[in-house]
Amino acid sequence: MRIALYPATFDPPTNGHLDIARRAARLFDRVIAAVYAEPSKNVWFGLEERVTLLRAALEREGLDNVEACPYQGLTVALAREVGAAAIVRGMRAVSDFEGEFQLASMNEQMAPDVETVLLMAGTRHFYLSSTIVKEIVWAGGDVTPWVPVPVAAALTERSAALRARAADHT
Repeated sequence: MRIALYPATFDPPTNGHLDIARRAARLFDRVIAAVYAEPSKNVWFGLEERVTLLRAALEREGLDNVEACPYQGLTVALAREVGAAAIVRGMRAVSDFEGEFQLASMNEQMAPDVETVLLMAGTRHFYLSSTIVKEIVWAGGDVTPWVPVPVAAALTERSAALRARAADHT
């Protein structure tokens, strides 16, 4: 069985994430979408919320060979733990290349037995990012074209809560 690890923050999961998961699911027997517990960037959703949103999105897509799980620590350590032959990463614009190249190079040095597979974002998702989605929601926009329905609802609710918290602190 060929297993791939697809690590990301998934804050929130977008249709771009699902596109990469769907395509990886065609290449591998099993894909583990690993939700990183301790990202360096500010997140709107806690770890369990991100895992729950991703699971709901994967289920709605019918991606039976893709599962979501939380993780912390080194990605290559998790890849070895689950027996992954590859780490799948999505690439959008050329600006992603340098960072992904550095990650792939370090991962190869730490785990030469685990390949890195870079999948180019589909043209519909080329400029889509979780950050942009959050900015649109924050500005009052509709993000349903770019995220699964349960994620859009969670984003709207979280945005309202963050706005209320910000208003309380002013």
